[in-house]
Amino acid sequence: MAVDYPADKVGVYILDDGGRPEFRRFAKYAGCGYLTRPDNAHAKAGNLNAALPRTQGELICIFDCDHVTTRAFLQMTVGWFQRDAELALLQTPHHFYSRDPIQRNFTIMGELPGEGELFYDVVQDGNDFWNASFFCGSCAIIRRSALEEVGGFAGETVTEDAHTALKLQRLGWRSAYLNIKLSAGLATEKLALHIGQRARWARGMSQMLRIDNPLLGPGLTLPQRLCYLNAMLHFQFPLPRIVFLTSPLAFLLAGQSVIHAAAPMIFAYAAPHLFGTMIATHRVQGGSRRLFWSEIYESLLAFHLLRPTLETLINPKLGKFNVTAKGGVIDKPFFDYGSVMPHMVAAALLAAGLCAGFGRLALGTADVWTVVMNMAWSVFSLLILISAIMIGRESRQSRHSVRVEAALPVTLFFDNGAVIDAVTEDASIGGLAVRIPSDLDLSNLAVTEVELRTGGENLVLPVKAAGAGAGLLRMRFLKLSFEQRMGLSVAVLGRSDAWETEDRKLENSMVKAA
Repeated sequence: MAVDYPADKVGVYILDDGGRPEFRRFAKYAGCGYLTRPDNAHAKAGNLNAALPRTQGELICIFDCDHVTTRAFLQMTVGWFQRDAELALLQTPHHFYSRDPIQRNFTIMGELPGEGELFYDVVQDGNDFWNASFFCGSCAIIRRSALEEVGGFAGETVTEDAHTALKLQRLGWRSAYLNIKLSAGLATEKLALHIGQRARWARGMSQMLRIDNPLLGPGLTLPQRLCYLNAMLHFQFPLPRIVFLTSPLAFLLAGQSVIHAAAPMIFAYAAPHLFGTMIATHRVQGGSRRLFWSEIYESLLAFHLLRPTLETLINPKLGKFNVTAKGGVIDKPFFDYGSVMPHMVAAALLAAGLCAGFGRLALGTADVWTVVMNMAWSVFSLLILISAIMIGRESRQSRHSVRVEAALPVTLFFDNGAVIDAVTEDASIGGLAVRIPSDLDLSNLAVTEVELRTGGENLVLPVKAAGAGAGLLRMRFLKLSFEQRMGLSVAVLGRSDAWETEDRKLENSMVKAA
């Protein structure tokens, strides 16, 4: 609603296929349109398609409700469609200002880049080089005439976004990826929800592989076919990953070799390949993902994605669209046994395999090197599984609104009439923290209001101190009007440079990882 663009050229609509009165009331207060439909057939794709004949405009900008756009979004994106008449789709990164459950729960490795950073910083840039970047469901603009040419958003699969992009490119339309963070959203709060979201993606990509295989059919260049095939085959990792993790058990518990060769020969063949893969992966991924992190991440998901991927490859009509809940809280820590139980069973079997291996070495065996190799393999698999199990401990998340780092100029007003200019350390819809001189005595002062200077109209908000220390004064907002909350959202989350400093790429040292 607050984007920097001529108001007569922008129409904003909430698409609600649930017909919820509270959404209708919110749309009225916010001054935007509200569209609903009598059913929810074809889920998100159906919701979007139902809105097409009821709206106008050649360019359609799509955001999930948990995403907040910066004010410069349209200024940075619309011009590309004017420059290229064949451009049908412009995708921007999905940036998350809250931490996903893996980042929050797995603290042993310190700061972790978000799981999606590898895709949006590396993979999509590579796809864009070959005119194969695809729609990711939100934070994108699509040309209406191109969309109408393919019959609207694809409803045949549960990943309507990527499938729609594939249809557009089969007809010769171009896509583009603008790697600038122009919006931000909420990550999933719980591990079970995170896994469920990835399971839907895996099912949808498997559906596309079955019913609209990019290697077949007209319209795509060879690089485009390979880029789309790569996206679909990526989600087929569960079975190979599980086989890799558990293969040493065949020898240690059953005496069966999965590779019929001497241990030194296997090492001589596999070691250079594995070492070369590590170097290449490190070089390509850079700070977007830590070394070995893909092993942990894929192992965490593999046991849960195995069934939906195999089911869908057999029968692509199975499965349905599920909406990922966001914006919740976790009142107290707990251990999510359901999400990591398969990993605990596999880890127990590997531990038993190690015990059997030590027993063979103690009793004497002619295959000493084979036993040692399989035991080392088991130790590596066990470390990966233990790491995945550790992620199952959900840490407490009590904030209803996420605080983001933001250096905003503010003025503090106190009950005795004193006024202090300061700069914020972080801010949210619920409160903010302000940097103050460490020697400033606030024991006899009570802050009553804070004025945010946003470059436009200043915003004065009622506050109450929530604590002070380490050179910070923490405050929470008192009851705010609807207009004040909208202004606060724009000031904190909608600034054009809001996410320019949000870069969690870290030094990815191979030595440190090892």
